[in-house]
Amino acid sequence: MMGEELPAADFFDFESLLSVQEQRKLKELRAFLDTEIAPYAGQWWDRAEFPEHILPKLAALRLSAPAQRGYTHLFAGLVIAEMTRVDTSIATFFMVHHDLFVESLYDFGSDAQQDRYLDDASSLRTTGAFALTEPDHGSDVAGGMETTARRVARPESDGGDYWVINGAKRWIGNGTFCDYMLVWAKDEGDGSIRGFIVDASLPGITRTRIENKVALRTVQNADIRFEDVQVLEADRFEGISSFADTNHLLRGSRIMVAWQAVGQQLAAFDIARQYAVERTQFGRPLARFQLIQQQLVNMLGNATASMGMMVRIAQLQEGIFTDAHGVRHGGADMAQVALAKAYCSARMRETVAMGRSILGGNGIVTDFGMAKVFADAEAIFTYEGSFEINSLIVGRAVTGHSAIV
Repeated sequence: MMGEELPAADFFDFESLLSVQEQRKLKELRAFLDTEIAPYAGQWWDRAEFPEHILPKLAALRLSAPAQRGYTHLFAGLVIAEMTRVDTSIATFFMVHHDLFVESLYDFGSDAQQDRYLDDASSLRTTGAFALTEPDHGSDVAGGMETTARRVARPESDGGDYWVINGAKRWIGNGTFCDYMLVWAKDEGDGSIRGFIVDASLPGITRTRIENKVALRTVQNADIRFEDVQVLEADRFEGISSFADTNHLLRGSRIMVAWQAVGQQLAAFDIARQYAVERTQFGRPLARFQLIQQQLVNMLGNATASMGMMVRIAQLQEGIFTDAHGVRHGGADMAQVALAKAYCSARMRETVAMGRSILGGNGIVTDFGMAKVFADAEAIFTYEGSFEINSLIVGRAVTGHSAIV
């Protein structure tokens, strides 16, 4: 293979399923990532700092909520995979802001709310966060949410009704610096779940950065407290009244996290293969040892299988699925998404572990890239539904019995 170009990690060329326009756009994204992110991502990760200065350049790519711009769901997934391949933290920022906050404005925002917030958010002139998880409630937040919202009646002449929010949220990505948050709270009046667009600078909001993380260090996660925070009725999402509405957004973001698991595996394979080709031991490249080749093949197999599953999920999102009775169905249901996230993240964990092994001692320092990939994989394995919770969602679907509650 000396002098020959090695095949891409996308071994089955799934990328060829994109339109010519989408392939060009993905190439543009790669050029941006190669020049603006890749040379500095390790430094940002080591220092646990977020590079806010790149936001205007990221916005200039015009990739906010790709499906809303007419791109396919496959392209949207590959955007996240490519971002993750270079830096998981930047991809996570992008997902939190665009796939949760901006998408919520598209899906649930009134015309007036979209007029007020959407253009600035899509262009990254303002940044958003998604405040759902709480200190004592992660996987069980649907039934255990403790953050509350109480409606207060007021005449229109005094500004109209408003809501008083009290409670706490945890693990809120972008939470330290965001301009707005989509905050989920339980209505004290009827117990329903409400969603609010909350100005992060309002009185009564306290934001504290979560320190000492060993994964996604560039992402600024926050603990957030709300003490008698007043939010106007005009900033409540009228279309949200139950956790089922939350699940609509989480299904989409869970798909993107599964794409992150693909991107992590591509990154691990890229780094491990380059190292194996260049590193010499016992007088020959590591790549000439059978056990090293076996690990690389296993890594590639995991990545390819995961990508194939995600390509099918993207097809389901486009609504092309026809069942045995000839009935066409649109979208991917939560059980299908849960299986994809559980499977891809489990394969990812295996893949990054093999990659770290190939690098030996150099696999535990961030200088060589693999240590960051290895550590960030742990966050992907857990967030947007842990492996266990997603497995139980699938188990409920295939048996008709719930083991969760």
